[in-house]
Amino acid sequence: MSDSESPDNRRKHARTPLSLLVQFRFNTFEDFLADYSHDISPGGMFIRTDEPQEEGSIIYLQFSLKDGSRLIEGMGKVVRCNPRGVAGRVAGMGIEFLNFDDESMALIQEICSSRETPTRPKN
Repeated sequence: MSDSESPDNRRKHARTPLSLLVQFRFNTFEDFLADYSHDISPGGMFIRTDEPQEEGSIIYLQFSLKDGSRLIEGMGKVVRCNPRGVAGRVAGMGIEFLNFDDESMALIQEICSSRETPTRPKN
């Protein structure tokens, strides 16, 4: 894979580091599972897990702001899997947000904006 084809160059949104407990459920599970996110963007999130589901799987997500005040929930799709034990990669799955209400999307955008790293001022 060339540098121009690396996942970082194909992303539509910049990733914001975020360790937040995420509850999720797949159609094949009755109970919710829970793992921590690695990062988030307005388009999706990466969830750290030793047992990622296969690409294309549909997932129902729930997570709250750290103060527990707001619940964010919606549907997503697994678009990337990193198996456990691959050097230099966090084990887990990349999730693309599919169906979140406007309020949840606004909260996600707010999380990303509030945690952005400052950029150099333009001359």
